Amino acid sequence: MTDILDKALGAARDAAGAAAEIILHYWRAGVDVIVKGDDTPVTVADREAELAIRGILAQALPAAGIYGEEYGADDTSREYLWLVDPLDGTKSFVRRTPFFSTQIALMHRGELVLGVSSAPVYGERMWAVRGRGAFLDGEPVRIAGTAAMRDASISTGNVKSLTTDGRWDALGGMIRDSNRIRGYGDFCHYHLLARGGIDLVVESDVNILDVAALAVIVREAGGVFTDLDGREPGLDLRSVLAGTPAIHAEALARLAPGATIGR
Repeated sequence: MTDILDKALGAARDAAGAAAEIILHYWRAGVDVIVKGDDTPVTVADREAELAIRGILAQALPAAGIYGEEYGADDTSREYLWLVDPLDGTKSFVRRTPFFSTQIALMHRGELVLGVSSAPVYGERMWAVRGRGAFLDGEPVRIAGTAAMRDASISTGNVKSLTTDGRWDALGGMIRDSNRIRGYGDFCHYHLLARGGIDLVVESDVNILDVAALAVIVREAGGVFTDLDGREPGLDLRSVLAGTPAIHAEALARLAPGATIGR
């Protein structure tokens, strides 16, 4: 499996680079926006980037399945499965806000084992392979050692659905007890978490393609990455709770149904 993961990492990084060239071209030139059936935007940059990624990944691991944001899944039951979001943050992209990225992850028998997160406008790329640590542009990164909520920096994203959830008050309690609150969103707060810049990320309204690569990176940097109910990330993921071990544990306890901590 080591040889396969080495080859896969090289291919994923090459694919992220190819996507970056396409995305930056359209970032400079501008694009028309199409609204998909689910009311989310898509551009030629999304579609061309995914095709480029698919070509590189398929050549490297022809037996692997690929599940992409724009062209769907060819086979999710294979031993190896690529998870691809060529332009995560299209809404930011079309509004000229640089909070978008390319996300490429690899699953082996349902478990996430590799992730590459590329933010072309920021000019940074993070990657990780299970058991090998996490890296930012080739330099190892590590989460912070923050252990107390009063010292924690929290970042939220896509929390609209939580406003009608019983956990909204619990989130408010954590924010009041924390050191500070920000809403970096998209790839950005996971990159910051992995390299020790913040301590907790809370998100709802996401899917696995948005965060699969980031889950591998955060975990390999020493963090904990689950959904808001503490479940492992899988193809049905819809929310994220990620942080330092101590802060994640406290946040999970506070967000649990019926919890009274910090209320």
